[in-house]
Amino acid sequence: MGQLKIKDKSQREGYKPNQAIAILRYAHISPLKARLVLREIHGKDVGEALYLLKVIPKRAARIAEKLLKSAIANAEQKGLDLDRLYIKKAVADRGPILKKWIPRAHGRATMVRKRLSHITIVLEEKPEGKEEE
Repeated sequence: MGQLKIKDKSQREGYKPNQAIAILRYAHISPLKARLVLREIHGKDVGEALYLLKVIPKRAARIAEKLLKSAIANAEQKGLDLDRLYIKKAVADRGPILKKWIPRAHGRATMVRKRLSHITIVLEEKPEGKEEE
C-alpha cells in the first residue's frame, strides 16, 4: 500500500489559503537541539523572529533562519501581506537515524547514532481585527 497522492492543494488536510509553509526534511541536527530554538520563535512576528535567530548563538538558529526566509518567500509568492505575518507553527519532528560503528578499546565497537530531523515552519496572516497597536 502506498501513500495517497492528492493533486489539489485545497484537499490537503490542514491547508489554508492564508498560510505559507516551508519544510526542511533530513536536517542534520537532532530534533531536541532544533526544538530549543524553535520554541523561542513560536508565535512571534516574522521580523522579530528573524532578529532573534540572528542573535541566538546556536547552529539550529542558522538552519531555522534559512527556513524562515524560505517561508517568507513562499508567503510573498502567494501574495500574503508580509507585515501581518506571524509564526503559527514551528516544529522539529524526528527523522531517520544514521547508525555507524566506531572502534573502541579491547576490540570492542560502539554504535554512533546521527539523528536527523524534519523541521516545519508555518506562517499565517493575523486577522484584520487582531492587529496590535
